[in-house]
Amino acid sequence: MDNNEKDRMWMQQALTLARQGRYTARPNPCVGAVIVKNDRIVGSGWHQCTGEAHAEIHALQAAAGAAQGATCYVSLEPCAHYGHTPPCCEALVKAGISRVVVAMHDPNPKVNGQGILYLQNHGIEVKMGVLEAEARDLNRDFIKRIIYGKPWVSLKLGMTLDGKLSDFSGKSQWITGSCARLDVQALRARHAAIMSTATTVMADNARLTVRELPEDISVECQPKFKQPLRVLLDRTLKIGFNEIIFQQEGKTLIYTHHERVLEDREDLEIMPIAADNEGYLSIPAILEDLAQRQINSILIEAGGRFSGQMLQSNLVDEWIIYLSGKILGQQGQSAFYIDKALALSESLALKFKTIEFCGADIKIVASKEASI
Repeated sequence: MDNNEKDRMWMQQALTLARQGRYTARPNPCVGAVIVKNDRIVGSGWHQCTGEAHAEIHALQAAAGAAQGATCYVSLEPCAHYGHTPPCCEALVKAGISRVVVAMHDPNPKVNGQGILYLQNHGIEVKMGVLEAEARDLNRDFIKRIIYGKPWVSLKLGMTLDGKLSDFSGKSQWITGSCARLDVQALRARHAAIMSTATTVMADNARLTVRELPEDISVECQPKFKQPLRVLLDRTLKIGFNEIIFQQEGKTLIYTHHERVLEDREDLEIMPIAADNEGYLSIPAILEDLAQRQINSILIEAGGRFSGQMLQSNLVDEWIIYLSGKILGQQGQSAFYIDKALALSESLALKFKTIEFCGADIKIVASKEASI
């Protein structure tokens, strides 16, 4: 095995560790670190929670004196600024690390090359770009918020084989099976916020919470898990505040046009937001506001009308569709409600990324096709 192959092997270990922070590191990125000396790991760690030690610090603490002259593999550029914790690049220098292998630059303007420069100025050899694509994919939500000022947007749908979200009466429990429903719990847990409309929440008596922690969340991270922010779109503020969603752990944020003053509640915020050209709540303005609140990612769970609106708006980064074998016929409620009659040449297309079985259902992950 040559040195490049070894670098990829150890970086893969760092990325595996980094993934353990997917449920608790937000709004920080997921980062893993492995310290290697004489072809064996002497220390490793990952960033578990904002405000706590970064991956490199956990790895250095585990390595102790063995870090002298070792190589540190880290999935994101070591930080070079004082935040909740001191700079990791300084800790690497003090520990006597001789070489640092990094998957990708940190796009945060407070870092963005400064960590690499600090290491090089202190005589440490730095190698960049090892398994960069994997590292960027792991932190795609963090990258989007930092660079573009908007969160990563996923939209989840559970539908029948003929594209229906519910039957003629509006009943949707349960179109998909238990495996798909369990997978949705993990999907929710990976997002910083869950968004829906007041209409959908009232119709489904929805909670918009994670009710079962994912199987792959580490024992260390389980006590640190926090419920995603619940985001409601309610133009006229028609929702009743005795709904079950307001009885859940965590916070609910409502975007509205309505001016209404409520007594202070730590678990509820009502935010007036601008209207778009058609008088609806401006989704771009909402996304920008969420990014300013350090929300890296949102999962949308809503009805056919809003899903159709989001499909046409081109604001969704990824579609997660759970497809059952059931058929409800033409009286069922469509997954995508689009007012305009479209010719085949005008059709809106999704490009399939992955397709897999989820119990008796099929899980499709797709993105918007740029052109057809």
